[in-house]
Amino acid sequence: MTDRPITPTLDKVQSPADLHRMSDAELRRLADELRIETISAVSETGGHLGAGLGVVELTVALHAVFDAPKDKIIWDVSHQCYPHKILTGRRDRIRTLRTKDGLSGFTKRSESPYDAFGAGHSSTSISAALGFAVARDLGGVTPEGVGDAIAVIGDGSMSAGMAFEAMNNAGHLDKRMIVILNDNEMSIAEPTGALSSYLSRLYTGEPFQDLRSAAKGAVSLLPEPFREGAKRAKDMLKHMAIGGTMFEELGFSYIGPIDGHDMDQLLSVLRTVKARADGPVLIHAITKKGKGYAPAESARDKGHATAKFDVPSGKQHKAPSNAPSYTNVFAEALMKEAAKDSKICAITAAMPDGTGLKKFMERYTSRCFDVGIAEQHAVTFSAGLAAGGMKPFCAIYSTFLQRGYDQVVHDVAIQRLPVRFAIDRAGLVGADGATHAGSYDIAFMANLPGMVVMAAADEAELTRMVVTAAHHDEGPIAFRFPRGEGVGVEIPENAEPLEIGKGRMIVEGSGVAILSFGTRLQEVMQAVEALNAKGITPTVADARFAKPLDRDLILDLVAKHDALITIEEGAVGGFGSHVAQLLADEGVFDHGLKFRSMVLPDTFIDHASPRDMYATAGLNAEDIETKVLEVLGVASVAKRA
Repeated sequence: MTDRPITPTLDKVQSPADLHRMSDAELRRLADELRIETISAVSETGGHLGAGLGVVELTVALHAVFDAPKDKIIWDVSHQCYPHKILTGRRDRIRTLRTKDGLSGFTKRSESPYDAFGAGHSSTSISAALGFAVARDLGGVTPEGVGDAIAVIGDGSMSAGMAFEAMNNAGHLDKRMIVILNDNEMSIAEPTGALSSYLSRLYTGEPFQDLRSAAKGAVSLLPEPFREGAKRAKDMLKHMAIGGTMFEELGFSYIGPIDGHDMDQLLSVLRTVKARADGPVLIHAITKKGKGYAPAESARDKGHATAKFDVPSGKQHKAPSNAPSYTNVFAEALMKEAAKDSKICAITAAMPDGTGLKKFMERYTSRCFDVGIAEQHAVTFSAGLAAGGMKPFCAIYSTFLQRGYDQVVHDVAIQRLPVRFAIDRAGLVGADGATHAGSYDIAFMANLPGMVVMAAADEAELTRMVVTAAHHDEGPIAFRFPRGEGVGVEIPENAEPLEIGKGRMIVEGSGVAILSFGTRLQEVMQAVEALNAKGITPTVADARFAKPLDRDLILDLVAKHDALITIEEGAVGGFGSHVAQLLADEGVFDHGLKFRSMVLPDTFIDHASPRDMYATAGLNAEDIETKVLEVLGVASVAKRA
């Protein structure tokens, strides 16, 4: 076990209330110790390191000035919430982060009253904070009370339209609330830091406040012809002093930029805002992602997400790969197609690394677009590209594609535009838990007229699906694949496109047929091996397509077997439901077919290893084996015996 750091000041903290009794000097020491403790904890668990290190001082200052959980501190995305968790009574469990039955890697309302609002996706904090502020003023009641509402949002999250929708509404409602823009895009050079410190003192000092009020009053006393000139002069003074921005145009009082690692500045500004704010305020804090840990600061992603690591060196302990990841297989196949077709382009929403498009972007710079955290825009932008004669591949995680669903329906499907959706992180994803699970895309894509929906059973199939999508111009098409490694099958050098709506037979048997959609096929084959040892020989087929279904294959299976079991890595309403609808329409159930559909359960599954999550879902090999035995009546016979 890694040696635990020595943290005498942090050891005194049982709850944020303990920070209220500390001097500013003690709070500075606390921040230093909190940073060390965060690094130590994440070295043992892995997780999102850089974001939390960038807000250590801000976290301490917020909890020292405000009264959580009565005051609602809302962390956007909440990658940065580990220091917050340490200070809010969860230090004893911080080394269980992202493990089964351990702490979530995100804020989670059911975990602690200090997690005012759960998050895993970006750009929700300002909307939620405004909701708390309005609820407070309308007499809303929570067990902890309702005080101030503080949203902490990163500059990346501000690129999403929802953040500006919320700010527009907040400016209109003019409720007291605080938005902290955690801007880690730039480092703070000395001149900027000095200016920032000056502006902070200027804003928080009474003389400037009096000057601004006096200027506002003086303008109203001038004759009409002189008012416009005086107003421009007043605005110039204001902009010179506190940096007039578009945020002020949206109705926010803007403060900054300030140094987000300078505890004196943070405490001064937060105390003043708490004492004097009477409407929406935005505090612009400049921070450095990975601050205070050299390996994170020097990493290209600033230590965004790490495996377990050695603290002195920063070397991560990653298991060796046995096969290429599905994401890399997708990226390589797409680059190969792009080399043959200049109309192929790629779109990602702030995830060039996660979606594998980083290499594509380097090789085909003019044909790859990172649109920021803006999935709605990504989808409609792709639709426009398709309408303009290009062949766009819109690569978005399943969990994030949910955010662009109206655009999938309205801008793509209705117009039958040939947008190719590469849906990464399909199925259960492990340590990120329910917020990042790709559970619903089969259902929400396959119910759209004209949409083709595929799922790869292995990396060779994924390669063929990329080729299929590249050649499909009749309308929208989607293919899904999971996080992690493939199964090690040989990838075809010159992959041929699949015939749309045609599955494949894997093993011919008797009695019961298993129709798999996606990468559960590997678990199906393990189950079949165990069943064969019991003298049971199921037929296995790979559906490949949830839309359109392979009608001939499915009806042939039910004609030759007593039972049919479908299996997928998705929620109810997906592939199995479409199969059931086909069978009902064909009157198959009128003649005694036993039909079962194995899907994700109707619950949100908490973070654990993917295998543990699929065990909870009942979709591992042993669960499939049990299902086959049950449908054949073997299990019940064995129990009676």
